[in-house]
Amino acid sequence: MAINKQLANTQDLVEIEEIKEGTVILKNGSFRQVVMVSGANTALMAESELDILSSGYRSFLNGLDFPIQIIIHSRKVNIERYLGSLEKRREQEPSALLQSQIGEYGQFVSGFVKENAIMEKSFLVVIPYFPVKLPGKETVGGMAKLWPFSKKESKSETTEKKNQTEDLEFRESLNQINQRTAQIVQGLETIGLEAITLSNEELIELFYNFYNPETVEKEMKSIPTKT
Repeated sequence: MAINKQLANTQDLVEIEEIKEGTVILKNGSFRQVVMVSGANTALMAESELDILSSGYRSFLNGLDFPIQIIIHSRKVNIERYLGSLEKRREQEPSALLQSQIGEYGQFVSGFVKENAIMEKSFLVVIPYFPVKLPGKETVGGMAKLWPFSKKESKSETTEKKNQTEDLEFRESLNQINQRTAQIVQGLETIGLEAITLSNEELIELFYNFYNPETVEKEMKSIPTKT
């Protein structure tokens, strides 16, 4: 009973109702989409380049007519896949000397990471949308009750209409937030930053990392490098 109560209390702290079609739906009915953005090493930029970047970023922010949230998320680097590839290469290496060197290198990297946490930063932009609930259904229902000859709908018909209405409202809201997200991605790319919208799986991994900071090795998508 105590465990169930603890789980219930934990779930109450999480404001997420569901995640679908690359969109986080909160318990208050509002929507969120998350864009991951590449960083810019301003320390290596010339003053003129830095001025151009700052001016473009300022214009990007001033051009928005809705709020955004900017998050810098730090997490430990996942090296399990890298160590696995080293071990696979060691097993396939015909030279005993190279096998030994690869094994020693893998042990060094593994030990170094255990002693020294290597952190990786992710830059995220959160785009919100708050659906507007238009009045009307309650009014129509109230007027129907006043009309004695109106046909009474069955429970299944009422449920079907409700589902259709909810799906229509979701599609309209999804279209609105998709437009906002497209504007964000385009604006960031204009100033030379790469940006990708997180999918369902990537959003789940992101929030898993947020709510479980002690478990480090959950992988998340990274920004692809242009060739």
